Amino acid sequence: MYLDRVKITIKAGNGGNGAISFYRSKLTMNGGPDGGDGGKGGDVVFVADEGINTLYDFSFKKKFVATDGEKGGKNRRKGADGKDVIIRVPVGTVLLDADTEKVVYDLTQNGERFVALKGGYGGHGNDYYKTPTRQAPKFSQTGEVVKEKQIVLELKSIADVGLVGYPNVGKSTLLSVISNAKVKIGNYHFTTIYPNLGVVPYKNTSFVVADIPGLIEGASEGAGLGHYFLKHIERVRAIVHLVDISGSEGRNPYDDYVSINTELKKYSEKLSKLTQIVALTKIDLLDKDVREKTIKDFEAKIGKKVYPICAITHEGLDQLLDEVYSTISKIPKPAPLESEVFDFDSRDKSSIDVIKLDDNTFEVQGGLVDNLVRGIVLSDQASFAYFQNALKKFGIIDLLLSKGLKDGDTVIIKDISFEYNM
Repeated sequence: MYLDRVKITIKAGNGGNGAISFYRSKLTMNGGPDGGDGGKGGDVVFVADEGINTLYDFSFKKKFVATDGEKGGKNRRKGADGKDVIIRVPVGTVLLDADTEKVVYDLTQNGERFVALKGGYGGHGNDYYKTPTRQAPKFSQTGEVVKEKQIVLELKSIADVGLVGYPNVGKSTLLSVISNAKVKIGNYHFTTIYPNLGVVPYKNTSFVVADIPGLIEGASEGAGLGHYFLKHIERVRAIVHLVDISGSEGRNPYDDYVSINTELKKYSEKLSKLTQIVALTKIDLLDKDVREKTIKDFEAKIGKKVYPICAITHEGLDQLLDEVYSTISKIPKPAPLESEVFDFDSRDKSSIDVIKLDDNTFEVQGGLVDNLVRGIVLSDQASFAYFQNALKKFGIIDLLLSKGLKDGDTVIIKDISFEYNM
């Protein structure tokens, strides 16, 4: 089956750790701190590529991880940043949050880039922590560790015009004749098993046409291949509805016309309201003495102008293309899908929550403390003093006291446990 929706796992690189180092030379045995900061982790970047038209490759690889930043070095040398991971997807790929199905981003232009996850920040080296009163800090900060996330890729082909109709009405043949698309064609149902895109040259310009796999009655409820691919015409500006006027498949052309429009409306009210150009195919299969009457009768039944064509002999194609271009030139291109204010790469660095485990034990949780403990070394007196000052500075001690903290009680923060003394 043609793959146009897939869930993948992505992870940006972690930040590199800051270094603990002191300057040493022949002339200076006890120099000051010179540990450099760690490098930033690599980003996860999506790029729209018009050379790709399916998500098939993601059936083999479903996890993408950027490289971590490197550790800082002596002489205040910053660690190297991690390399970004570049994920190339077809133009028209919509990125959705796997948990909420909310739109994260809509890649509609060739070469468009979107940074889905940013790499973790590198930790500070001990040079960063020196002060007039703390001249030789023996601690540094670890790099920011980022979480992996799941994201859904959904392909909604970007085309100006969508070709719709029952299987074997000549959509693939028409596309192969009017465009640069290399289309597999055969005389059996569902020759097209995935949407084909073709660029149609027209005078001094061009437009893009999508050949959508044949719809049948019940497609909007999932019958056949139609429902699976209806999403690919959600963003076209106009529809060319192909009807086999010869009835070569044993069906009634007018019934086919009504049935397809019914399916379009059931699937999407918006689709049913798109400008529709009706092309009557396979006119070469009708005897000349009945062709004109058959076409006129059909035109009268639907109450709109039709365009009789034969793709093989090119009969009627110029008139059809003139009408297609005239129609879409008056309709603006659809805007990218609107997304709510939704930060896919949200990182909690401010929340604080105090949980009372028993009468004498309190645990502090939240993004603020997760970030705070990255620079704490309990065995280092200066580091622990820095930690205690930060607890007061950010209001954590006040919050603990409001929850009933008393002298001698135990406070747990991540892997750090200490006794509170007033």
